Amino acid sequence: MDIQNYAYLNQPPRLLESFFTLGNIHFQAEQLLRTDPVTQTALLAYGRYERKGRFSFNNYSAPFEAAESWSFPPSYPDRPAFPLQLAFTAPNVLRLRTTCDNLWACRRAADWTPARQTAWESHWEQRDNHSLMLAGQPQPLPQTASQTADGSLSLKTAAGSVEIQADPFHLILRDQNGRVLTHTLHRRDSMNLQNCSPLPCSYLQQASDLSRYPLLALQLYPGEAIYGCGESFTRLNKRGQRLDLWTRDPHGVETEGQYKPVPFYLSSRGYGVFYHTSAPLTLDFGHSYAEAQQAVIGEAMLEVFFFFGTPKEILRAYTDLTGHSPVPPFWSFGLWMSRISYKSEAEVRAVSARLRQEQIPCDVIHLDTGWFERDWCCDYRFSPSRFADPAGMLQQLRQQDHHRVSLWQLPYFTPDNPLYPELLHQKLALRDANGHLAGADAILDFSDPAAVRWYEARLAELLRQGVAAIKADFGEAAPLDAVYHAGHSGWLEHNLYPLRYNKAAYEACQHLANDGQGSLIWARSAWAGSQRYPVHWGGDAENTDMGLLCTLRAGLSLGLSGFTFWSHDLGGFVKPSPEDLYLRWTFMGVFSSHLRCHGAPPKEPWAYSPAFLQAFRRLMQLRYRLLPYIYEQSQIAATAGLPLLRALWLEYPEDMAVRDLEDEYLFGQDLLVAPLLTAERCRQVYLPRGQWVNWESGEELNGGCWSEQQARDLPGLLWVRSGAEIPLVQPALSTDEIDWSTLTRCRFGEATPTPAGEADGARPGETGRDNGQ
Repeated sequence: MDIQNYAYLNQPPRLLESFFTLGNIHFQAEQLLRTDPVTQTALLAYGRYERKGRFSFNNYSAPFEAAESWSFPPSYPDRPAFPLQLAFTAPNVLRLRTTCDNLWACRRAADWTPARQTAWESHWEQRDNHSLMLAGQPQPLPQTASQTADGSLSLKTAAGSVEIQADPFHLILRDQNGRVLTHTLHRRDSMNLQNCSPLPCSYLQQASDLSRYPLLALQLYPGEAIYGCGESFTRLNKRGQRLDLWTRDPHGVETEGQYKPVPFYLSSRGYGVFYHTSAPLTLDFGHSYAEAQQAVIGEAMLEVFFFFGTPKEILRAYTDLTGHSPVPPFWSFGLWMSRISYKSEAEVRAVSARLRQEQIPCDVIHLDTGWFERDWCCDYRFSPSRFADPAGMLQQLRQQDHHRVSLWQLPYFTPDNPLYPELLHQKLALRDANGHLAGADAILDFSDPAAVRWYEARLAELLRQGVAAIKADFGEAAPLDAVYHAGHSGWLEHNLYPLRYNKAAYEACQHLANDGQGSLIWARSAWAGSQRYPVHWGGDAENTDMGLLCTLRAGLSLGLSGFTFWSHDLGGFVKPSPEDLYLRWTFMGVFSSHLRCHGAPPKEPWAYSPAFLQAFRRLMQLRYRLLPYIYEQSQIAATAGLPLLRALWLEYPEDMAVRDLEDEYLFGQDLLVAPLLTAERCRQVYLPRGQWVNWESGEELNGGCWSEQQARDLPGLLWVRSGAEIPLVQPALSTDEIDWSTLTRCRFGEATPTPAGEADGARPGETGRDNGQ
């Protein structure tokens, strides 16, 4: 919860509030002055308005009133016009570009010359070429817009169409059948007693610093649901919510804060929206006004991509634009054992040996904040007093116990860190406009190639010793007042910092991993495009039932934002995990793309009751038995831009019963998972249309209805799509030791699962197989 009426470090900008503040100037979209069907560019004229106090019937309000400027000299038009350009970059992807930057302002239609059109397109080309969020620069399809006598423009493809109406200005999106998906809101559309509700398409000029923020207002319809916006811990359906997209540490998972905001969302009406910006933005989905979705963007240049189609088609198009997740190495899908924190070579060796002794399948042991000489003091060196032979330890763990090692680190260096003077001397840390250090720590500037090289060199020393993965913790608190090497302030770089950080860590791991079996990162912060650098995990969850539900919400939401792979800390992070909760959470972890035991100790299963240890072992054996299915589904999902852990709405968008369903999910295409969110052993489960087979009992049920289901031996409920063939293998103590001669496909249906012959599912190292994709 934010502290009110007090400015504190890394407070999220709440941009929509400026539109309700007296003294700011509002310019509202009015009409088109001119249109060009060849360049698909229009000039959009705005009218000048201010809020004016109004008393009536013992109430005070501040609606809009047209207002002339008192500016002097009279060089600033009251009715400026700005370019607005449309282009389809794929049959189901529409790009909108516009601005409220004075550099592009016009007083009259004749001011927009061919030379300015060329400069405009060159500006956007350079901007997109340098964008970290895009996987490449999308090119417009060769089209000429249709133009009507009144100056309206329209563009059409096989997937949908867009129309710009001239007066009053409206932008209307339609699907392939001509059905309106959404449209922009004009002041004249309001049926409210006050002309300020809802806010129309407009831009605002702040009285405090003359900065300008555009507002795109779109229609919301009854029953319309909204999904995405990154890893969000609030309700899965964002309808009725307002989100301030600003990376920050929420210190838990039961608040509105986000480690991984993403300016992309999908609508149940068949469209998606991506705001291509790193500036802070506020998305209001009917929170302020029921039938309006309002986006306020913290920069004057606005580029928006609209997507048409089914949820899967939209996610494919979005990830084609911003990048697909590569499939992590096969070994990473095994268990990661961790706590905060293993602190010595003797402790690590003991945990590795005990895992083997207890017959717990495992592939990675993670060392968190305690592997340095001083806890939390990240100097990229194993403590010489507690790790006598780090390279020897890494080699022996790998060869004898088949365990790899992951290491924690962060990009903030406190004044007592031995690397602090080096970072200051080499000018690799962020500074403010006065040349002073930005913040109390030396924060690495990942927009500086020299800082990235320095960082890669630190990681290289560890990776060459045999470290298999790097935990890229933090990254959400890049200072707002810093001047970055890229030439921007924190206003544009704060949200980009996680993406730059993810990229630097991931590429270092990929280039320098020394065992030929790949590497990955374990990242907490993210922005649009970070899905190209897996894996991400859900942060510091409370050890509560609600923490479990909010974690699941977050994973489903991130999956609807273009991320294929995601994990979470089994049992929660903050305090020792209650045994029952830990076991139920572990069940959900088995059916997540990656699973890690982590948090306040103890996390080792032998530290709990013998019954817990036995149940934990069985769950890990189930996980390793399912690894061929998980790996095969990972390849399919990554190629299609889909999550491995997916909301039922993604697969069944026409089923109204799943619109708000957030406590069960599909794991890949064929497994339906219903975790136990409380200590009760039974719960209501919704099975979608079709036939579903209970994993444990073999019972087959008709879908399309709710029923109360009782958990059996598993601490959760698992169903298989009838007719599915699941590739399975005999479990082993690590992925290295899997006997692939035991690989079979098991067909589920007709009451009991039956072998379907030798499996042809993907084995580790095999990619690009069709597998029914």
